[in-house]
Amino acid sequence: MTAGKRPDMVVHSTAPYNAETSRTALAGSALTSVDAFYVRNHGPIPELDTEAWRLRIDGLVDSELELSLADLRSQFAQRESTVTLQCAGNRRSGLIAVRPIPGEAPWGPGATGTARWTGVALRDVLTQAGIQDIASHVELRGADRSEEADPPQRFGASITRHKALSGEVLLAWAMNGEPLPAAHGAPLRVIVPGYIGARSVKWLTAVTARRGPSENFFQARAYRLLPPDAPADAGLAGEGVALGAVGVNSDILVPEDGATVAGGETEVLGYAFAGDDRHIIRVDVSSDGGQTWAQAELLDAATLWSWRRWRVSLHLVPGPAEVVARAWDSAASAQPAGAAELWNPKGYVNNSWARIRLNVCG
Repeated sequence: MTAGKRPDMVVHSTAPYNAETSRTALAGSALTSVDAFYVRNHGPIPELDTEAWRLRIDGLVDSELELSLADLRSQFAQRESTVTLQCAGNRRSGLIAVRPIPGEAPWGPGATGTARWTGVALRDVLTQAGIQDIASHVELRGADRSEEADPPQRFGASITRHKALSGEVLLAWAMNGEPLPAAHGAPLRVIVPGYIGARSVKWLTAVTARRGPSENFFQARAYRLLPPDAPADAGLAGEGVALGAVGVNSDILVPEDGATVAGGETEVLGYAFAGDDRHIIRVDVSSDGGQTWAQAELLDAATLWSWRRWRVSLHLVPGPAEVVARAWDSAASAQPAGAAELWNPKGYVNNSWARIRLNVCG
C-alpha cells in the first residue's frame, strides 16, 4: 500500500506502511505537501466510517462527552496552526552508522514535515467536559491496533495536563486546507506541537483525563530513551525516560551525501527545528568539518511550532569536503557534535550535527 504517496518516498516497510519524505521534497517548500508527508505506523491503517465515528471524552471529568465530527465543528471555535511534526527516530541512520540497532528502521532526515492543521483546541473540549483538578495527565487513544505491542493493543499516548490545557494542542480534521486523509489519521487526529510525533495520535477515538501517565505500551514502554548499555527490550519494564519535547535538530538536504559537485560556490540547503516552546535563531555551516563556520540565511518566519529552512553559499576547493551544520534555539541550546555520544539502543533523538561528505571536482 502506498497510502496515496508520491513515488519518491523512502519506504521502510509496506505492512505497516512506513515512509519518509525525500530530501528534494523537504527542501522545496515551507509546507510539506500531503502526498509527501512522512508516515509512521505501528499497524494497519484502520477503516473508519466518518458518519458513525464518535470521540469519547471521559475519565476524571465532570461530564463525559461523546462528540461527532459535526459536533466538534459546531460547538467549538475553529483554529488553525502551522506545526512541524518529527518522529523520535528521525535521523536514526546516523546512530546506526555508529553501532547497529537491530529491528529498527534506518530513518534518515525525512521523518519530519510541516503542515497547516485545522481543528479545535483540546483545551476547549476538556473545559466543556469539566476536567477535574486531580487529573494530571490526559490520555489519547487511537483506533489503530498494533501487533508490535506487548500485548497487542491500540496505539495510545498521554501528555501532561499543562500541555493539554495550553491551547496549542489541536484535534485536527484538515491538513493543508484539505480533509485529513486516512493515512494521516482521518477523521480526527491530535497535533501536539513541539513533541515527538508519537504523541500526535492518529485515528483518535478517546480522550481520558487521568491521575498519571497512560499505561499504553507506546507511552509506558516503547518511546523511551534508554542508557547506551541497556538491552534493547529494557523499555518493556518501563525503564528509561519517556520522550516528549523535541531537541534542537537540523539536517542538510542539498547536496546529497556523497555527491560530486563542481569547485567554487555551492549552495547548501537544509532545515532546522526546535521543539516545545523554542524556535530556531541561528544555523551555522562549515565546509571543513567544523573548524570554521558561516552563518546560514534563515528562509522562513520564526514561529514556536514549525521549522526554519536555511541556505548558505560555500566556496569549495577541489578534493574531499566534509560539510557540517548545527542549529541554535531560543534557549541558546545547540546541537551536540557527535552521534556517538547520543547512541541508544532504540535509536531515538539523534540531534547531532548534520554531516555530508562531498567530492569536489576541479
